[in-house]
Amino acid sequence: MGIPDRRSILTGASRGWLGCTAVLCLLLPGCGLLIDAVEQVWPVTGNKVDAICTRERVQVGLAMEPFRPFVFPTIWTDEGARVTGLDVELVRAMTDELSRRCGRPVIPVLHLVRFRDLFRLLNEGQLDWFVSAVATNIPAPDRAGVAYSIPYFYDGGIGGIARHREVLDRVQANLRDQAIPPYPDRLAATRHALDGVAIAVQDGTSAHHYAAANLSASRVIVCDSLPAAFEYADSQANPPIDVILGAQPVLEYMVTRVRKDWSLLTRENGTPLFFTKGHYAVAMAEESYRLRWLVNDLLLKLDESGRLHEMRKRWLEEEYAFPRRASLEGLPFDVEKMAAHYTQGTCRIKPEP
Repeated sequence: MGIPDRRSILTGASRGWLGCTAVLCLLLPGCGLLIDAVEQVWPVTGNKVDAICTRERVQVGLAMEPFRPFVFPTIWTDEGARVTGLDVELVRAMTDELSRRCGRPVIPVLHLVRFRDLFRLLNEGQLDWFVSAVATNIPAPDRAGVAYSIPYFYDGGIGGIARHREVLDRVQANLRDQAIPPYPDRLAATRHALDGVAIAVQDGTSAHHYAAANLSASRVIVCDSLPAAFEYADSQANPPIDVILGAQPVLEYMVTRVRKDWSLLTRENGTPLFFTKGHYAVAMAEESYRLRWLVNDLLLKLDESGRLHEMRKRWLEEEYAFPRRASLEGLPFDVEKMAAHYTQGTCRIKPEP
């Protein structure tokens, strides 16, 4: 992983130091030059766009855990480690546009870390932005100070999958019990749908925060990654996992192409059961106003040109082998602890409240 630009880390401290200095100088003669210096220095240090253009690097975060088809598992090639997916192609396209705006090549420096750590690293100033199928509408304490771009992917949200037919039937029966016309309480109905089942969620994700806020009566198993949840379920551990909650497009991709022994939770009419809907966007620091405007503009250009539509179609609908795409077009990243990328973690039962 690259070393972050020190200016991004020191921005907050610099603001406080320079502000105090300016106040002190008001009490001293001959401080006009220093005050002028404060006015000249602060706009430069506070402008993240200028800093990115100057250093010709943009620090981008991606989830280490695979969120297929948005982020796939890492592939090691003769040229080094490569990662691919819809979000990775989006990073490349955004960086190409950023290079044109800067008038010089800007290289994306990828940081592959645990999803739950992306928000912390952004708040610490170690990332300019991160993108990993992040929903913009999920309230959570660890997401304070984070702002989002306009969406690049619509119709996401939280869904669920189950392996056994009896679990699917039970969920539908629970929903049917709550369907009292003419005005059923939808939130109560979806909560009730999971009564009596053991639920697995990935730590720090939207599904985890949803479960913490709405499913306090359910047995929740917190896993470090989606692969860890599958591994725990395959091990026949006790308690077993009945349902895995997660990002609906990721789960749909998995049960369609990778884990065909699992099925999506659906309503009786066959439509997918959503626990909440969400649009996916690029996450940035809340105070990065100019960068947020720039990213919104870049995404709008990609959308209006049809490029975003082609990306979504290419990764969600086409048949392909992701290792080949990773070797041909994937982005490189610096691997400091290669073993960590092979380990998808474990699962643990959430303590009773």
